[in-house]
Amino acid sequence: MTLSAPQPIATTKSQNSDDDQPPLSIQDRWRLLLGEVCDSSFGQNQNSTVSQMNQHLTWLYGREQAGLGLNTGNGVGGSDSNQEQLQRQVGQGASTLSTPEWINNIEVLFPKQTVERLQKDALELYQLDDLVTCPEVLQRATPNPTLLSAVLRTKHLMNPEVLAMARKLVKQVVEELLNKLKLDIERSTLGKREPVQLKKQGSSKQLAFKATIKRNLQHYDPKRRQLILAQPWFYSHHSPSLKEWQLIILVDQSGSMVDSVIHSAIVAASFWGIRRLRTHLIAFDTNVVDLTDEVQDPVELLMQVQLGGGTNIANAVQYASELITIPKRTMVVLISDFYEGGNEAWLVQQIAQLHTQGSKVLALAALDENANPSYCHDTAQQLAKAGASVAAMTPAKLADWVIEVMG
Repeated sequence: MTLSAPQPIATTKSQNSDDDQPPLSIQDRWRLLLGEVCDSSFGQNQNSTVSQMNQHLTWLYGREQAGLGLNTGNGVGGSDSNQEQLQRQVGQGASTLSTPEWINNIEVLFPKQTVERLQKDALELYQLDDLVTCPEVLQRATPNPTLLSAVLRTKHLMNPEVLAMARKLVKQVVEELLNKLKLDIERSTLGKREPVQLKKQGSSKQLAFKATIKRNLQHYDPKRRQLILAQPWFYSHHSPSLKEWQLIILVDQSGSMVDSVIHSAIVAASFWGIRRLRTHLIAFDTNVVDLTDEVQDPVELLMQVQLGGGTNIANAVQYASELITIPKRTMVVLISDFYEGGNEAWLVQQIAQLHTQGSKVLALAALDENANPSYCHDTAQQLAKAGASVAAMTPAKLADWVIEVMG
């Protein structure tokens, strides 16, 4: 899973300034303004990102063109009759989106200012507010990670009644994810128990029968058919001294990283209380928030996370450096898209210092079930050169990595 030199991936960045977005050509801007009607003049669109942007704009603004009026959504994509009509008018791609998918996808496709405008129009102009105003919609919705992400993006708009229902949904999805990861961790730790310690002297209660027989088989007398116990072996009361490890998880809480935020909380909760491992969870944007005290309750933790804002990765790494007690028994997991809004040179320098002092540094461009990264390639390459292992992982793979490092 480790990439020493990440390969370019066609992505866009949503939650920093508009300058982080790859510039659109004049033709692409007209495509977004006019929609599919301009294909006859410009030819078929070859830019997949622009096509996705167009699809999501059509899902919202195509409702007027389809003559559907206001509020065609029911929180899971609209009624069947409205969906069919929208499909006939504006194409198959737009109609197949659900409201939660649309909420999640626009965070990745568009810059922050545009996302805010789209959300405002969806809620106020088209009244697609079922997720944030109607507890009945949440009650009958199928709990899944996509819906969980949408809830976390819109929870600040919910009234207390809807928020209470949303919390139940979050709890159900989190428990399912948590149970799955704990099973993966248990599988990874099978066969990694500490070796049994034996000694030559001890009480009868400490006698290790199987070990004594096995180690004295060389003294078996075939003529007399007797096993001579030349040396009995006993279990030791004293466990070997176990070295404690420190795991510091730093997670970027910009809006485009919401799936990684969710799974970071799940991973931290899964590792909490494991013998030999002291776990920290730190969320950051331009500020740093230590969530370690909330790790045992990932539901409450996620409901407190504030998505969005700028990004200062260097500040977070500096905070992690101050937490380290024994560098050579420390793992720092940085989860971000690596679009640094602060001092990139300082960030790279700090990663190099962590590597030099013996800490294990893992920089993840994604931590979710798909492990499909969206990241700044240049910064990721600089971190790799500074000594970090750069990758994208599922939570189970991260668990394997942590357990392997601990030995």
